Amino acid sequence: MAKLNIAPTKSNLLKMSDQLTISEGGYDLLEQKREILVLELMRMVEKVRMLESEIENVIAEAYPALKKMLIATGGEQIEQMASCIHYDFTIEEKSATIGGMRFRTIDVELPQRQLFYSFLGTLPENDKVMADFFKLLSLLTQMASIRTIVWRLANEVKKTQRRVNALDKMVIPQTKDTKKYIEGVLEERDRENVFVLKALKRQKE
Repeated sequence: MAKLNIAPTKSNLLKMSDQLTISEGGYDLLEQKREILVLELMRMVEKVRMLESEIENVIAEAYPALKKMLIATGGEQIEQMASCIHYDFTIEEKSATIGGMRFRTIDVELPQRQLFYSFLGTLPENDKVMADFFKLLSLLTQMASIRTIVWRLANEVKKTQRRVNALDKMVIPQTKDTKKYIEGVLEERDRENVFVLKALKRQKE
């Protein structure tokens, strides 16, 4: 690692000592931050896996039930029922604090499930299909929110890792080399000064 191109003076030695202390302290803090973020990221990824499993289970029930309902009720009546259904969803951006850091994510507020059509001419399975797909929609909105956090959390982990690497591989070694170089030059100057003083003393005697 190449040293910094600065004059080997006592003031610069003090600067290098201060910079080394700050850099090593910053490295420790960033390393702690990185570990916390990685743990939080793993926790959020596990949430995503659990949601994915739950979504797959709901899909495995909902789509066969929909197919059965289409066969039993008929496509035309299903279209008429669908045309009566209308929900308003509220989507807003919110902040989430994870690992001591604030992240922006989305929040989807689902309305209460309602009955938009008459029981007459419908089968009990129709209501079950509605309930299954409403649950699926709820899970998908949760997934969207969590995936947003996971994506931004992963980016923050990458940024922190880059800073840790920069301190560990560049800043700290370079500062140490520069400090060592200045110390060596100053020690050599001190030895030369002692030699000169002794020589002058001998001449005087």
